[in-house]
Amino acid sequence: MKILIAGWFSFEDCNVTAGDVMAKDVACEWLERRNYEYDVALATPFVGGVNWRQVNPSNYSCVVFVCGPFPYINISIEFLQYFNSCRLIGLDLSMFESLNVWNPFDVLLERDSPTCSRPDISIISSQKKVPLVGIILVEPQHEYKNKDKNQIVNAAVDRLIGSREMVAIPIDTKLDPNTTNLRNAAEVESLIARMDLVVTTRLHGTVLSIKNGVPPIVIDGISGGAKVSRQAKTLGWDVLFEADNLCDEKLQIAFDYCLTEEAKLKATFCRNKAIKIVEQVGKEFINALEVSNLSSARVWQHEVIDKSLLNPPKTLPQLVLDTARTIKKTAINSIQNYR
Repeated sequence: MKILIAGWFSFEDCNVTAGDVMAKDVACEWLERRNYEYDVALATPFVGGVNWRQVNPSNYSCVVFVCGPFPYINISIEFLQYFNSCRLIGLDLSMFESLNVWNPFDVLLERDSPTCSRPDISIISSQKKVPLVGIILVEPQHEYKNKDKNQIVNAAVDRLIGSREMVAIPIDTKLDPNTTNLRNAAEVESLIARMDLVVTTRLHGTVLSIKNGVPPIVIDGISGGAKVSRQAKTLGWDVLFEADNLCDEKLQIAFDYCLTEEAKLKATFCRNKAIKIVEQVGKEFINALEVSNLSSARVWQHEVIDKSLLNPPKTLPQLVLDTARTIKKTAINSIQNYR
């Protein structure tokens, strides 16, 4: 006879946690070691199991409810009544009531109850580790006009994220405001430093990754390339793509490469090389402060400068605000005319 493994992952909209799923996996592993045949009752969004409301209880000798609290509520009672003919085992559960009042299981190996406490069984679950991937993307760059291809690039990044197992972690390098709850530069860099790799369309996403020895997939979202690709080339980092030559397959190959030790060593090499150049910049900067240095490199040819950025396109919030002001002004004028 089969065993049925159930839990809150067997019900829809029950706030299932990763720990619940891990505990389920532990129970299944224990059964497999002893060659027990079993089914797992799963509900959306999980797939591959059975619907406990549609199975025949007589097909199961034991029903095991795994992990989480097991309170006296309607869905608990419904489940117990449906499998009343089976031997019921409670595994890794939190029981709130006294067991003299509420213990619906033939065998209860609780996680905690008023009389007993055990470690949660997820502590011995075996989970493969997936890479932590920082996603550092730039906002639309209107200053590049029709060369801005970041919308296309962002779609390619989304496809890359979907093509590999990873923890994709959005990282905002802006501080005013920051959309990822990072409050200062130290917090931004500390998060980047803990990534296994970074996917970025930002210049400082590139630089801070290289600085911390984290291999980045660098994508310049400007057609023909701009400051991002120029900086990557200056650093000597060649895992670089431009908006005009994006290819999903090549991005996936780059992803796999950036997880290698070779890529980490290359990032460290690029960092050390850049440090030497920047130290020289520091010397030139201090030299420029000397009073005796009166030379100037100023150039300002007003008549040939692109002046379109003097009146940049309005953002959506600005357009909404302007529209609201116009409506308000019209309403006030209408009231005044009515009076």
